[in-house]
Amino acid sequence: MLYIKRYSTRWILLLIWPIVVTASTPVDSPDFSCAAPAGPGFQDSIRIMTYNVHHCNPPGKATQGVIDIPAIVKVIRSRQPDLVALQEIDVNTTRSGKEINEAAAIAEALGMYFYFGKAIDYGGGGYGVAILSRFPLSETRTQWLSQEADPKTERRVLATARVTIPGGKQIRFASTHLDVENAANRLLQVQQIAETARQDSIPFILAGDLNDRPGSQPLSLLATQLQLTCDPCMPTFPQDLPTEVIDFIAFSPKTTAKVISHFVVPETYASDHRPLMAVLLVR
Repeated sequence: MLYIKRYSTRWILLLIWPIVVTASTPVDSPDFSCAAPAGPGFQDSIRIMTYNVHHCNPPGKATQGVIDIPAIVKVIRSRQPDLVALQEIDVNTTRSGKEINEAAAIAEALGMYFYFGKAIDYGGGGYGVAILSRFPLSETRTQWLSQEADPKTERRVLATARVTIPGGKQIRFASTHLDVENAANRLLQVQQIAETARQDSIPFILAGDLNDRPGSQPLSLLATQLQLTCDPCMPTFPQDLPTEVIDFIAFSPKTTAKVISHFVVPETYASDHRPLMAVLLVR
């Protein structure tokens, strides 16, 4: 395994270029939680991933301080997603490299469009969430999320973009990472996201690390406003022996989608979370 502390986007491309992307990458996984036939009227499938990448730092003492962007790229490429929500992204920070925009580097290596939503200033740069897409992005926006219950906690955001998927249908795709410290803040943030989805004129798909569990007040509220792709949902954290169900994909009723599959990718090296994927058919 190649470990890289700091490098430019040019070197990332040189390292990754020999890997050939094919359209025949298997999508089956032993971790399917659900699989359903398409049914009449559903034609256009989209593959969605959410991945908390731990600022591209593999967990463990042996990799302390290591920034391994190629490892993240390899994981994402292996599942061929159309849309990806990323969390814990560094852009031009002292921690990950002042010359490195992780969102741009990952997107460039994968040949995808991207949008970075900065949540906080960090290490001389920015830290937040990102969206990757095989399709062009428009109407990109970063929305502050409420922290009124405890203003001292870390600022959180919702990054959104308008995407035209195959078949010409337009959707709003969103990436977020909710408050890890305060449940009351998480509830306020879920309420805000649900209202944003409700007011949108186009179908809304949310993906991210929500830092809460099924059955909690924030997740119970979310489930009344958006449909989760999982039932039951499976753990994604920590990556070695996951026990916590905190990463989710959900969509608004107006999306008119059918969940074909939902699974956790059995990846244990690249981040302290495992990636979560869903395949949706959109009418």
